[in-house]
This record gives sequence, C-alpha cells and structure tokens, in this order.
Amino acid sequence: MAQRRMFSKRIVESARFLKMPPSTQALYFHLGLHADDDGVVEGYNVMMQTGATEDDLKILVAKGFVTVLNDDLVTYINDWRENNRIRADRKVDSIYKDLLVKMLPDIEIQHAKARADTGKKTGIKQLEENGRPVDDQRTTNGQPMDRIGQSRSGQSRSGKDRSSSSSVEDVKKHNDDDDGKNKLLKGIKTTIKECASCDPTDSEWSAVLRLSSKLTWHDLRLVAFAVNAKVSNQEVGRPYPYLLTVLQEKVKESQESNVR
Repeated sequence: MAQRRMFSKRIVESARFLKMPPSTQALYFHLGLHADDDGVVEGYNVMMQTGATEDDLKILVAKGFVTVLNDDLVTYINDWRENNRIRADRKVDSIYKDLLVKMLPDIEIQHAKARADTGKKTGIKQLEENGRPVDDQRTTNGQPMDRIGQSRSGQSRSGKDRSSSSSVEDVKKHNDDDDGKNKLLKGIKTTIKECASCDPTDSEWSAVLRLSSKLTWHDLRLVAFAVNAKVSNQEVGRPYPYLLTVLQEKVKESQESNVR
C-alpha cells in the first residue's frame, strides 16, 4: 500500500468542505491518509488515534464525503478516485473489497495488474512475482541502503504498536464505564430530539436502559453511531422503536459471540 496520499483542491477548498468544523476536516484528512488503495479505511481506529468524535464522522457521512460500510465503522472515501491516482501495477486490492462491492454495487474499482514487461527488466530494478517493481534505495555502487530503510520501518512499526496499544487500553477503560454509557445515551436522546422532535415514553426509555446495561461501552458506541446517522438522515420514522430494535440485535449478537 502506498505511503503517500493526495487530496483534490476542488474538494478540500469547496464551501461544502470548509463550512464543516475544523475537527471534522481534520478527520477527513486522517481517514484519507490511512485509507488503502481502494479508499477504504477502518474509521474506528483512526477516530481512537486522533481523538475525533462520532459527530465528526456523522457530519462527513451527512455531507457525502464518506460512506460507512458496517457497524465496525469501516469507511469508504467517496471521492477517492479524484483524490488519488494509483498506477495499476502498484495498486494493492483492499482486504474489504468484497464488503465495498456489496455495500456500493455501482462503485468503479481500479483493478490491479502486473507490469506488461514482467521478466524483461534486469539489473538494479528488480521485479516481484506480481510484476510490481522493488524500489529499494541503493547507493552509487549498487549496494542497498538497508540501514536507512530498517531504521524508518522500525520507527513506523514501533509507532503503530504504541497507537494500537493505546487504542485497546482506551476501549478497555470505557467498556465498564457507566458514565461513558450515559453520555452515549444522552447523545442519542439529544440527536433524536433535534432531528425528530420526539421524546421516549417511560416504557421505551426503561427498555433502552435495560438493554444498554447488557452491552459494553464499545458495542453501545456502535449502536449510537448507527442510530444517530439514520435519524440525522431522516431514514427512520419512529426513532425509539428503531433504537430498541438495534439494541436487541446487538445484545443478541454479543451473547452469541460470548457463547462461541
């Protein structure tokens, strides 16, 4: 996967983009930097690493900059092909390619292909089996600069390990945090009130609290994002019955996962 990404000025200098909060704009850039060669990125990991909020991702979805593909917040950058042009002989297919095609059947995906001159090149510029060039940097006498490459890759790996470890610790810290759950529920209620102008009945809210108590903070966070996105886009007519349905499905999914 490429280590450099580009962004189209037509997109990031548009009024639609610049009217978004700075934190939302920053999340878009981070998502783009971490995306694979098909424009797919694990949005949850990026949000944990950058401190972005669910509201930032919701705004990007509502404005049409990204599409969330599943409950784990795997995300597609909608303008990926305009932002980035990747040579077909260097392109690596996304591990989420099947999910991407399933959720966005009309999407145009660039197909990776081998170099036409595979096997014909000799000398310093070697080729991998799939035809992609091996771009090891070399000194003027033809010797590889392994020391520099190893140093940089080592820094990258250690940095990634620290970020991943930090993300895991954050999730563990929140999983049994009642205050964190209450904030998520308060956020859901606020979103529904603002977008659908309705309040839950006593029985509905009691059911919401009962089901929420059976979920971890992480699972409840996924529910909150899914429901808030649907309500904000006015895709549900009765928000609280829909919320209860999503909670019930997530509780069932969690219980089945624990059994396995």
